[in-house]
Amino acid sequence: MKTKARYLKLVEWSEEDQLYIGSIPGWLGACCHGDDEATVFQELSDILDEWLQLYESEGLPVPPATAQKTFSGKFQLRAGSDLHKLLSIRALESGESLNQLCVRVLKDALL
Repeated sequence: MKTKARYLKLVEWSEEDQLYIGSIPGWLGACCHGDDEATVFQELSDILDEWLQLYESEGLPVPPATAQKTFSGKFQLRAGSDLHKLLSIRALESGESLNQLCVRVLKDALL
């Protein structure tokens, strides 16, 4: 697999800016933008190529790969005792498990 294929490349529409924004999560934040999604993706790929060449010429290790990563569906969250208590109370009030409540709240916040 080519090195650049190991990185997740995102091109997302920004309602606020009314244009597409390209980024490489975990390495390069928003680094290019434009009116055409395909053009922004190509620019993003070119930027990634440049960064990979720079890292190689400087002898720097590249960040860990982010594309084709698998996820277990589990992660540990340290929320603090006060938030844990509040979430537990809300779960009891809604008749949900703590896990179900947290998944629902996270989905609502992100989607």
